[in-house]
Amino acid sequence: MVYIVKEIPKNLYDIQLKTLQGDVFDWNSCKGKKVLIVNTASECGFTKQYKELQELYELYKDKLEIIGVPCNQFGKQEPGDAKEIQEFCELNFGVTFPLTEKLRVKGDDKHPLYAWLTSKKHNGVKSSSVKWNFQKYLLDENGNLIDFFYSITKPMSKKIVNKLS
Repeated sequence: MVYIVKEIPKNLYDIQLKTLQGDVFDWNSCKGKKVLIVNTASECGFTKQYKELQELYELYKDKLEIIGVPCNQFGKQEPGDAKEIQEFCELNFGVTFPLTEKLRVKGDDKHPLYAWLTSKKHNGVKSSSVKWNFQKYLLDENGNLIDFFYSITKPMSKKIVNKLS
């Protein structure tokens, strides 16, 4: 689905997001928890990070929600459909955290979630651009941006884990 970003909600929780199954994502599952949003791809050199993302999720799931966002914009490394992506993640990495529908994370037609995440005007903290698959955005318990981490930052790195306390 292509989105032309015209109006970005001020609150993260007002951004409509769909799961891989086509259901509306329930942001209420995130309230009171930190949230790590990661654009993902099944055929990327960083794909093995799914394993650490799952470890992080299992260790901190009482205070952290992870949302995987499949994206095919970098080297066409996420060519699968929703069913293929879900099966790949479950079979190869035991992923149990939520995965969204495939989204665009850069360009004029990026999804409103990424328009919010990457614009200081909207998130109130800092602007960024998504450079590659597995870039991570960490939000606080109220849906405010804390920071972002490039793909080379592993999910279990101290840079991320120290911000979960």
